[in-house]
Amino acid sequence: MPLPLSVLDLVPVASDATSPQALRHMLDLARLTDRLGYRRYWIAEHHSTDGFASSATAVLIGAVARETERIRVGSGGVMLPNHAPLAVAEAYLTLHALHPGRIDLGLGRAPGTDPRTALALRGSADRLGADDFPRQLAELEAFAGSGDGFPSGHPFERVSAGFPDVDLPPIWLLGSSTFGAQLAAAQGRGFAFAHHFSPDHAPAAMRAYRTGFRPSAGMEAPHAILAVSVVCAETEERADELARTHDLLWVRLRKGERGPLPTPKEAAAYPYTAADREAAEASRRMLIWGTPDTVRDRLNDLATTLQADELMIASHVASPQERLRGYELLAEAFGTA
Repeated sequence: MPLPLSVLDLVPVASDATSPQALRHMLDLARLTDRLGYRRYWIAEHHSTDGFASSATAVLIGAVARETERIRVGSGGVMLPNHAPLAVAEAYLTLHALHPGRIDLGLGRAPGTDPRTALALRGSADRLGADDFPRQLAELEAFAGSGDGFPSGHPFERVSAGFPDVDLPPIWLLGSSTFGAQLAAAQGRGFAFAHHFSPDHAPAAMRAYRTGFRPSAGMEAPHAILAVSVVCAETEERADELARTHDLLWVRLRKGERGPLPTPKEAAAYPYTAADREAAEASRRMLIWGTPDTVRDRLNDLATTLQADELMIASHVASPQERLRGYELLAEAFGTA
């Protein structure tokens, strides 16, 4: 059986497009991957950038779920420290009530943005330094009427997210290190690792999750999703050209520069310094690119090495048509289409 394929979408806004167009392209990709047999469509939370239109994940999840029929839709993820657990419980119970059995709740503990924006989101300098993700997770479940609930006398004992007849969607813990892996394993939850920006920590994290997994009521066996950056095209030459967008994106991120997703033409014309070119070359370690057969073989090898149960594909391609075609080629190569 081929490995299940899923989608991780940051809703990229290319330099030759607008934010409304990027949102329409998101819906085009969701409808396509739904038809092609992809398992999940997750949207990643990012803030204060004009390169990605994925700040309001719950809103986008609702839009994608309305436009699709089978594919599971969720967050990849909600950066829980940025939000009140009660508000997250309310939003995802509502989504699950509207689309029962099709919503996933992926949770992470990174800010998903710069410190200044994180402060604006959290509203308190004290919250910036807090590292209490397990407590926030327990509160989220308690507000939703699951988990252990609040103990007698707790100030939130009588506070509820409502929807007593709706279960919270399955919770997946996200990670780019061993912290999330160990917590997901200890609590018997699904785990998704961010290989697309933290490949060096993948072996230790995936191993920690699988070896430490304890079965729970919600999950009897471990299930590890590996999020991978991919550029797939008809030829190696075109894949390399499209991958230049990824190169320049990471060069700019290292410099703290913001901006829309560059086109391959813009990337080719960029005045790279020697350090920039070194960073661009290093960024290719985070990317799997090439023809469908090449990409399939590399992904299968990576999944085997890291013992991944599912591959979640992020593709930063500026052209919406070529981005769609890349996911279509992958589906054909893996036999899901």
